[in-house]
Amino acid sequence: MIAAFALLLGALAAAWAVPRRLSVADLRRHDPAVLIVAWLLSMFGVLIAVVTGVVLLLLPSHGDVGVLLVSVHHCWSTIQHGASPETEEFGGLVGVLAVVTLAVRLAVVAVRGIRRRARTRQDHLATLRLAGRSDGGSPATLWVAHERPLAFSIGGRRGVIVATEGLHRHLSGESVAAVLTHERAHLTGRHHQLLAAADALRAAFPVLPVFQQAPVALRELVEIAADVTATRAHGHAAVRAALLCMSERGAPGTALAIARDAVPPRLARLDRGTRPPGRVRRLIGCGAAGLAAALLPVTVAATSAVAAVIVACP
Repeated sequence: MIAAFALLLGALAAAWAVPRRLSVADLRRHDPAVLIVAWLLSMFGVLIAVVTGVVLLLLPSHGDVGVLLVSVHHCWSTIQHGASPETEEFGGLVGVLAVVTLAVRLAVVAVRGIRRRARTRQDHLATLRLAGRSDGGSPATLWVAHERPLAFSIGGRRGVIVATEGLHRHLSGESVAAVLTHERAHLTGRHHQLLAAADALRAAFPVLPVFQQAPVALRELVEIAADVTATRAHGHAAVRAALLCMSERGAPGTALAIARDAVPPRLARLDRGTRPPGRVRRLIGCGAAGLAAALLPVTVAATSAVAAVIVACP
């Protein structure tokens, strides 16, 4: 039983520790892709650790790992089976009910969110198609006759970029292209779906900080990631000029608008002239950060189990 409880303890520790660590990352210089991977895999790691801990409670041996600690095998067995069978069965039953309840809650929240977003998307697109003209590209861009410079993207099976004619009146051609590249990066990177999943997890598990804070952090990071893509193609100056000129008003809440989230740190990053990372460096960074985030609950669990053995079996 100690292995199961150690995993649950590791999940709780990771759920509290990871947000604190990631929230202090300097957005002016860190690769946003690395931080996005760290947030996603930390949530995944916490979920897997919780489910695995409950499953171990149901196994007859409770996932006996005493073979890994041969020197304290007998003491380890004593600790693991110190509870009565009735107590262990009750704990397993409670764990199953908890996992089933959380799984059902997550499914209900996710389905409701998908339906709500789909209805909102259809309503907005129906209105915008009446007021704008499509350029027929892929993804399609709807141009709306409006003086205010505004651009945002709407996710879905066929994502759409919405932009106003005011872009051409207030920005240079290179900055307009940077804006469109930024919004296109949201669609190709599946940023809308990523944020929808994070919102569903926050609604399903609002108590744990890793799920509570992830949507806000990821919304900021996907904007920086889109800036990085636009910077690669059009340079820092074009993206900075667009960000300073753009308006956030008029974009739907479910859309990703270029000038709505994390504007100060993005401007600071552009002023700093942070160079986009190379593919090899990004791959190594994402792999290391993702592995560390995903394995943190297991690491805490293993440390806790060994500590319990040392304390109980001097």
